Amino acid sequence: MHQSGLAGLSGLCRVTDHLYLSNLTAANDSSQVTRCQITCIVNVSETKIRRGPPLPGVEYIHIPLPDSAVSPLSEHFDSVADKIQLTAERGGRTLVHCIAGVSRSSSLCMAYLMKHRGVGLLEAHDWVRSCRPIVRPNNGFWKQLIRYEMELRGCTSVRMVCSSMGELPDIYEQEATNMMPL
Repeated sequence: MHQSGLAGLSGLCRVTDHLYLSNLTAANDSSQVTRCQITCIVNVSETKIRRGPPLPGVEYIHIPLPDSAVSPLSEHFDSVADKIQLTAERGGRTLVHCIAGVSRSSSLCMAYLMKHRGVGLLEAHDWVRSCRPIVRPNNGFWKQLIRYEMELRGCTSVRMVCSSMGELPDIYEQEATNMMPL
């Protein structure tokens, strides 16, 4: 069972039995990492920030990318998705994190779900957001995820649209409308 609400925002959020998503603070909490039996940690942030010594039996992977719409995150979709899958097949668990656990890491989790769980981008987003409600990839990552879905499935379940708040994925269009003052 995944965490939700405030507990899910400060801890490791379980996406699948072998995939977790979190922010930097939770990823550096050795008690949470140990409790969730994490064997691989993927850090997608500009710097390697690790408090304390590496945990024994945990593989660390660093992808040095800023949370910028122009960051080439899609260059890592396949390798990270395949690493998560391989770790699962070996009985391990992967934690993917960035600084806030909102944009970069959630995008990589969605790419994994599309590639190895066979779901579309819309379903992958809903899945990850149900585990971690603050998930919100930046627009550049959305565009990369939409291209990735097209490569994998030959069609897309999400598209970018123009709104009063600028270009947004169509799944946010309703949210933007609901936030507009009357």
